[in-house]
Amino acid sequence: MKREQMTIKELYDLGKSMAGVYLEKYTYPWEVLPHIGEMIRELGKQLPEDEYESLGEEIWVHKSVSIPSTATLKGPVILGKHVEVRPGAFIRGNVLVGEGSVVGNSTELKNVIIFDSVQVPHYNYVGDSILGYKSHMGASSLTSNVKSDKTLVKVHGEDGEIETGLKKFGAAIGDYVEVGCGSVLNPGTIVGPHSNIYPLSSVRGCVGRNSIYKREGVIVEKEER
Repeated sequence: MKREQMTIKELYDLGKSMAGVYLEKYTYPWEVLPHIGEMIRELGKQLPEDEYESLGEEIWVHKSVSIPSTATLKGPVILGKHVEVRPGAFIRGNVLVGEGSVVGNSTELKNVIIFDSVQVPHYNYVGDSILGYKSHMGASSLTSNVKSDKTLVKVHGEDGEIETGLKKFGAAIGDYVEVGCGSVLNPGTIVGPHSNIYPLSSVRGCVGRNSIYKREGVIVEKEER
């Protein structure tokens, strides 16, 4: 994947998130991560009061959403229309969950933008990441957002490394991506739209659009149907 294929406009349909107008101000997805909190605060103040209610400091939840007693929310948070929150979910702050998405049992979210119709349904951890429209994290798949040596995260593209300047950056997952069960997306992973990650994968670097990640060094293009 080359640098121009990693841009926000290449990865995401910005009409599928209430954050779209803010995302279009940036070029690359990792540039957004330090600003998610302030973006949610600004968005929250504009939400219609007849549709959203405040469940605590800087927590805006659409009235169609039911929060289980065992779920935990810490602001700033926005949960959009018809979001499903399952028991044991831990939403830690700086989290925007788009319309029709699922936050599953024992799933933890921190500093993320979840586009509309995304599923993180079973035992997932997603931190310092952006998940595109109709993407799906299989059971127990997660984003690893800090390198083991604690150095700044780099994105490894075909045309060279990109310095993000961030200590924490999990993954940028494009629209319609399927991540197989038990997979780990290592710090700085970019996955292009309409791609699939095999179960139990450890993904480093970038996976291009319309690709299948089978294992390290084995990425194939999808066959046209």
